[in-house]
Amino acid sequence: MERLRMEKIRAEIQTAADMERLRQIRDRLHKELGQNLLLLHSLDWNRELNQAHDWLIARSVRLAEEALLMEGAGKAPGAYAFVLFGSGGRGEQTLWSDQDNGLIYEDAEDERAAATAEAYFRILADRIGGYLQLLGYPLCVGGVICTNDKWRKPWSHYQSTLHEWLVDPNWEHIRYLLILADMRAVYGERSLASRLMDQMYAYTERHPAILEHMLHNTLHHKISLGVFGQLIRERYGEDAGGVDIKYGAYIPIVNGIRLLAIEKGVRAESTEGRIAGLLEGGFVEEEIAQDWLEALAIAVKLRSLTPFQLEDGHYTTRGKLPADRLTKERTAELKLCLRIGGDLQKYVRKSIHKEIEQG
Repeated sequence: MERLRMEKIRAEIQTAADMERLRQIRDRLHKELGQNLLLLHSLDWNRELNQAHDWLIARSVRLAEEALLMEGAGKAPGAYAFVLFGSGGRGEQTLWSDQDNGLIYEDAEDERAAATAEAYFRILADRIGGYLQLLGYPLCVGGVICTNDKWRKPWSHYQSTLHEWLVDPNWEHIRYLLILADMRAVYGERSLASRLMDQMYAYTERHPAILEHMLHNTLHHKISLGVFGQLIRERYGEDAGGVDIKYGAYIPIVNGIRLLAIEKGVRAESTEGRIAGLLEGGFVEEEIAQDWLEALAIAVKLRSLTPFQLEDGHYTTRGKLPADRLTKERTAELKLCLRIGGDLQKYVRKSIHKEIEQG
């Protein structure tokens, strides 16, 4: 029954004729899925939500292509992939995630063809970005978006940039590498993305010392639990008394698992999939893996319970769970999540240092 419901949603999205209809579908799904959060296991609910996000985004790209064709810009001059980064790349978007995306297109045969491709994909990216805003996805404040030429370029330029980041692992370059590590194609020629990931994983396998640089970035966000087991709460502003779920619980868990996956060569996209891959590969004991899954499930649920607002038609949130939503039961859940998250960060540090010593 659940599979049939999702197939119906997929068919409805894929036959939407314009962005107005697509926005109506998204608003309805936002309400329906929000009501289902506490009725399903949070990771099952998360998979359903992100299937819907993928379908909505892919349909927006398709409608952008069709609009350019009707306006006389023609078809895409070559293969390309529309990719998601961050929570979108991991298949872990909330109901109100922003845009974190890019566009990779195949290399042209000559300079003239390259200029044609650059012009077309610039126009396409602008149209896609605008359509996704109409759909309620705000722009990424960090500029990781296809309208930024840093994240919209031919494959060989992406390859050169990746190499630059790898051989000069300063803080900013490592940040970009870890953004790229969550890349996932949701439309177009997926091999353009997977080939880049092949190169990144191959390099880290040959040069394990880069894992130390990744470790510093990975452990940058600390778990929101004090030395005496108390929650570290927001002290000022409208969120005073609440807890930062995104950066104090969810991100530290996600970052830790991602680095372990890179270290062990586990090529999974989601955090849940990466934990499963680490377990199946014999890199972690089942009891520890189950703890990580439990912490992830709690973080996903509590993150999705944070208040949201509509600003200029965009769904947004500050990622903070207010004090009045921190019931006794949720506080106990959160503390369990944070204790596991703290142990995970220690595990990651130890694992990376061991890998470097052996490498």
